Amino acid sequence: MLHSPDEPIHPGRILFDDFVADFGLSAEKIAAETGIPLRAMQNLESGEASVTAEIALRLARYFSTSPEFWLNLQRTYDLAVARKTITGIDQIKPVAAA
Repeated sequence: MLHSPDEPIHPGRILFDDFVADFGLSAEKIAAETGIPLRAMQNLESGEASVTAEIALRLARYFSTSPEFWLNLQRTYDLAVARKTITGIDQIKPVAAA
């Protein structure tokens, strides 16, 4: 099962804490060198935007990672937030197997 922290960590936090800071970069430099709009970078940093497939491809190429890495961070975050905020899931009865 996928581990979900008590307080979900936005992929933008990981991007800026673990990549931007470690490489001594800025949002402006990454935007200029990857073609990701600066506003999108700023929205990722603040947690107001999600990692899209296009952003994942661009970040993967730039940081020599995989696009799946970035999309999985987003997926993990989205599921963790949903688990904390969506109610009534436990009331759904699974369909009986045929």
